[in-house]
Amino acid sequence: MKNNEFAAEPFRIKMVEPIKLISREEREQKIKEAYYNIFNLKAEDIYIDLLTDSGTSAMSNKQWSAIMMGDESYAGARSFFRLKEAVEGILGFKYVIPTHQGRAAENYLFRVLIKPGNIIPFNMPFDTTGSHVADKGGTAIECVADVAYDPKAEVPFKGNIDLNKLEALINKEGVEKIPFIMFTITNNTGGGQPVSMANLKAVKEMADQKQIPVFIDAARCVENAYFIQQYEEGYQNKSVAEIVKEQFTYANGCTMSAKKDPLVNIGGFIGLNDEELYRKVLPHLILNEGFATYGGLAGRDLEALAQGLYEMVDDDYIASRVRQVQYLGKQLDEIGVDIVKPVGGSGVYVDAHAFLPHLPLSQFPADALAGALYVEAGVRGSGLGTLAFAKTGKEPGEVIYPKMELYRLAVPRRVYTDRHMEVVAEGFRQLIKKRDKVRGLKLTYEPPLLRHFLARMEPV
Repeated sequence: MKNNEFAAEPFRIKMVEPIKLISREEREQKIKEAYYNIFNLKAEDIYIDLLTDSGTSAMSNKQWSAIMMGDESYAGARSFFRLKEAVEGILGFKYVIPTHQGRAAENYLFRVLIKPGNIIPFNMPFDTTGSHVADKGGTAIECVADVAYDPKAEVPFKGNIDLNKLEALINKEGVEKIPFIMFTITNNTGGGQPVSMANLKAVKEMADQKQIPVFIDAARCVENAYFIQQYEEGYQNKSVAEIVKEQFTYANGCTMSAKKDPLVNIGGFIGLNDEELYRKVLPHLILNEGFATYGGLAGRDLEALAQGLYEMVDDDYIASRVRQVQYLGKQLDEIGVDIVKPVGGSGVYVDAHAFLPHLPLSQFPADALAGALYVEAGVRGSGLGTLAFAKTGKEPGEVIYPKMELYRLAVPRRVYTDRHMEVVAEGFRQLIKKRDKVRGLKLTYEPPLLRHFLARMEPV
């Protein structure tokens, strides 16, 4: 489907799940009962659910067939070796540690690598990744290029690490305090923006000179490879599969949330080429997840994941997936909604502060927008701003706000049609007319960690 914007989705729909738009009055009551936190809403009360692209994909007929082949043996299951073969063939890693999802992969890898006081350079860590670093006593430091913080800058590869920032950080902190460098591809926190192959290569060269390992958060590595194919010189005639594999030649290992690009509803893994590190991580997995050849997953899950890895690198599929996300972005841009440009691969990110300029950051504009759009159209997205990323400063009462206040519309893979995207855009069209009436939010309860998942709020 290369270069054919009029091509249809490369699949047919064989099963449907009914969805329902409940009344506006009901939606007003539901968001109130959810304490104005979209995570507290029941899925059955959502019309179009763009909360996340994680674990929400539709599996293929071959994946459902593979489930029936699951080997549920406790140790040495055939299904594990099928997964191992797929990971090595597609990503290039010799050692595979299955986990129930990406957070577990981060948890066990970081538990071995990070010591209290360590500094971990990232382009930009996502909320849960940064929290895992902090949980081990480390500090995640953003080294992304400054252009990443400009939502309107239409330049490719806004997920790149700034080499000058990285080198300055290494020189300041010292190599001994930096156990590894990590890329998130695509860069979820910064609007789903990709990282260029040139940047991956340059960072790895710098890291090798200083003997610092490089790891990749690989959840959306296929979307990243697609953007490399489309925009980076020398890759237009390479397949997405070839580009995906090359990306990982510039890393010592990866963590994978298979609930994203690999098209399954549950699962993850750590990919490594270092046998010594592999042996160090394994006992933590066995203690918490189960044996080394199932890692908290059923054999049927391993089979579906292995099949999904092969399907995710199909050129026609990934082109169709990104095209739909870009279609939603185009719809919103045309009606005057400020979005992060260029549109990334996993979803469309709205500049919530620009959309609701009358709300100060202290009143959580992204999450106020989340509630308002739900009431207006039954659509659920997620706030990625102050509620998720603000930090407590050194002075009493000081709050360090994130550089961007974003509202993410994450598009599940192979789930919705373009008509659904048009309904989302129409919701924004109606909301624009009354956005000056959207009220800010204040906290009535917040947990000590990852507060956006469990916080309770009420209108100011």
